[in-house]
Amino acid sequence: MATVTASLTGIKNAPDFLTISHQGEVDMKEQLDSVLRQGVAQGAAPGVTAIVVDREGIRYEGGFGERQLGGGVAMSTDTVGKIFSMTKALTAAAAMQLVEQGRLSLDAPAGEVCADIAAAQVLSGFDDNGEPVTRAPSTAVTLRHLLTHTSGYSYHMWDTACTRWLETTGSPDITSQQKAALRQPLMFDPGSQWRYGIGIDWVGQMVEAVSGMRLGDYFDEFLCGPMGMSDTHFDYNDSMFERAAHLHARLPDGSLAPLPLEQTDQREFDEGGGGLKGTMHDYGRFLRMLLNKGELDGTRILAANTVAEMCTNQIGELRVQAMRSCAPNMSNDGEFFPGDPKSWGLSFQINEVAGFTGRPAGTLMWAGLANSYYWIDPVNGIGGAYMSQILPFADAASSALFFEFESAVYKALGA
Repeated sequence: MATVTASLTGIKNAPDFLTISHQGEVDMKEQLDSVLRQGVAQGAAPGVTAIVVDREGIRYEGGFGERQLGGGVAMSTDTVGKIFSMTKALTAAAAMQLVEQGRLSLDAPAGEVCADIAAAQVLSGFDDNGEPVTRAPSTAVTLRHLLTHTSGYSYHMWDTACTRWLETTGSPDITSQQKAALRQPLMFDPGSQWRYGIGIDWVGQMVEAVSGMRLGDYFDEFLCGPMGMSDTHFDYNDSMFERAAHLHARLPDGSLAPLPLEQTDQREFDEGGGGLKGTMHDYGRFLRMLLNKGELDGTRILAANTVAEMCTNQIGELRVQAMRSCAPNMSNDGEFFPGDPKSWGLSFQINEVAGFTGRPAGTLMWAGLANSYYWIDPVNGIGGAYMSQILPFADAASSALFFEFESAVYKALGA
């Protein structure tokens, strides 16, 4: 399996402040257009769209290629795609709004809000007959655990024990979009490990429980709506569907095949861990809100101290680990900045050292299953998002194009 990496080597220290002239803006556009255009031409993706923002606004926006391979419709800056786990940061923001209001607590037992969390047992193994053996967890799952992937909840596609439990019990996995998929056991005691999982889907359920609203409705009223993210929803509206890109499968020979696109999901709940559709233009507004410490264009979304906490290591001495795939149709093996220490905030990966792209220590990032990526650099006040629509995750070509794009941003800005 391919590991997410890039061809660039060497670490560059970014300056505290980045300035750029008007001519520099033109040069950056030319450079970034060239990177994306060539990447698509070389088969990194059928189409991509990307954005770079700072605290004041958009520094770059572009789209290249096609929404559907061979379809003849150009990828553009208003193209809508499935952003999958890029949803997680928005769900975390919603939960932190409720923490600010005293309606949720980061460190109280999450089972006080959602009883199914309190009932979750730790899977300790399988008996001689192949039946699951479980035990009580050593400590209660908290919202902080769920936001930091230290709760014990896992994703089956990167966890062989979880996959075996699903197969043994006949339970649905999270891709089924059934609520029953949330009722899986913990894979370890809360707080003892970092392992990527469905915890933020449970955070979405907690937001629903205390707000009395469906998660998508909560986003519309208190998060995406106030930020002007009109093209970000759990369901396509007609306008979004008209601009939607298809998912594509990367085949063993490296070619790409479009997958069917349906307007309506057959789901039982709004997946806080991965259910949103949206544009990179919209996501850029969310990134700008975080870069501005919780405020966007005069609208306060989160308190500044809340954003500071979200951007700070919340897992102590634990570190983010490589994700080893056991579902090759869904994901390759993946790790961002392999070999570098990475911690986790609420709910972003944090680079503990400067990265090869030019990003400084303290930069936040994460991704979506269909090879979409974002980064937030609070030191320099810039961030960016990139969307392709390719499965499996950690596609070598598309991920390398993202990192080349980010590297070109820092080069253009003089980092």
